[in-house]
Amino acid sequence: MQQFIVDAFTDQVFKGNPAAVCLPDRPLTDETMLNIAAENKLSETAFLTEEAGGYRLRWFTPEAEIDLCGHATLATAFVVLTILTPDKDEVAFQTQSGTLTVRREDGFFWMDFPAYDLTEVPVTDQMAEALGVRPTKAYLGRDLLCRLDREEEVRDLIPDQDKLADLDGLLVHVTARGEDYDMVSRSFGPKIGIAEDPVCGSGHCHIFPYWAGALDQTAFKGYQASARGGEIDGRLVGDRVQLGGQAALFSRSDIFLPDDERDE
Repeated sequence: MQQFIVDAFTDQVFKGNPAAVCLPDRPLTDETMLNIAAENKLSETAFLTEEAGGYRLRWFTPEAEIDLCGHATLATAFVVLTILTPDKDEVAFQTQSGTLTVRREDGFFWMDFPAYDLTEVPVTDQMAEALGVRPTKAYLGRDLLCRLDREEEVRDLIPDQDKLADLDGLLVHVTARGEDYDMVSRSFGPKIGIAEDPVCGSGHCHIFPYWAGALDQTAFKGYQASARGGEIDGRLVGDRVQLGGQAALFSRSDIFLPDDERDE
């Protein structure tokens, strides 16, 4: 089985967020896909299969399947549009979050994703203890989004992973107004085996809608201030978020599975 590792939301390797993209040559069990993701030890491993003239896309963290992942979708679109079908500029994926389309425009890959509805929730002592700093505001969608006062607080954050796992939401995102970008953010997912996601696309389906209201604008340039770092562009169109970024191919390889690792 072919596997590609692509660094997403960057134009150079060793930056952005690495995702594995697997092209199964036979049906795989969920257990096998989870085992592969655990073996890769990346935030997400994507599995792309062809069906009825189109593509089915699934994403696995080292511990669980997830319903939406931006950087692994970008990585998969990069593989499809630059390696598998380089004559095309658009691809659609059937996923747990519906049909997701990705279009290549001037070297960027623009993904059309759903925006999460955010509900403001009280800032709690539990949040402050988990983050090591008290948020000024907090919102809950699929994930918990916490706004901090200053960019330096986001960059310098050293959260308590065990306490983060006790907070509401699947992931926890922190964000603040940026100096060189509209916002800077970081994303943490200890509940699904991700201490810190280097650049989180689905997180920006929370982050960009929040800042749309706070800044009264619909186009953004964000920076994910992880150790690897990564840039992510955004546009709000109705109840959808368009996420834009570049990608760089790190490796291509073959995975060798036992003969019984198949979906009977």
